[in-house]
Amino acid sequence: MDIGVISVRYARALLKSATDAKAEDAVYTEMQQLARSYAEVPQLRPAIDNPMLSKAEKEQLLLTAVGTKPSPLVKAFVALVLKEDRESVMQFIANSYVTLYRQQKNVIRGRLITATAVTPATEQRMRRMVESKTNGTVEFETEVNPDIIGGFILEYDTYRMDASVKSKLNNILNHLKK
Repeated sequence: MDIGVISVRYARALLKSATDAKAEDAVYTEMQQLARSYAEVPQLRPAIDNPMLSKAEKEQLLLTAVGTKPSPLVKAFVALVLKEDRESVMQFIANSYVTLYRQQKNVIRGRLITATAVTPATEQRMRRMVESKTNGTVEFETEVNPDIIGGFILEYDTYRMDASVKSKLNNILNHLKK
C-alpha cells in the first residue's frame, strides 16, 4: 500500500480520536514537534527504520521526539503504530495529522519577513489583516532577513506580497535595462 494512503489513514484515525477526546489541540502540538524532530534530527529516521532496535527502544525514541510529556492518546497511538509495524511512516503520519488538523480548524500558515525585527504590535496587526482576508486562524512566523534592505515580504496560503526595498530596486534596474 502507498505510504501516503497509509499515513493519511492513520492521521485521520488519530485526529478523530483526538477530536472525540477533545485533545486535538494538544495532539496537534505534539505532532508538530514530532515532525520538527524528524526535520531537525536526521538520525531519527534511520534509527526508527533500524531493525536491530527493539520496539521498546523505538517507542522511547518516538515519545522523546514528541516532547517532554506526551499525552496518553499519543502514547497509545505510538504503541499502536509500532504494534502494526508502521513506524517507518511515522514521519508522514505526523505531517499528515498537522495538515488535516489545519484543514479542519481552518488554520493558515503565514510568514512575515522583514529587514529588522518588528514589534509584537506590528506582528499582531499583520496577523489580524491576514485573518480578516482568509476568515481563518493564522499561525504566524516572523523572520529577519537584512538582505531585503527594508520593507517586508508577507506570505500566506498561496499569496505573496513583496514590499521589500530590494525587490523595488531590482524592478527599477530591470526597467532601466529595457
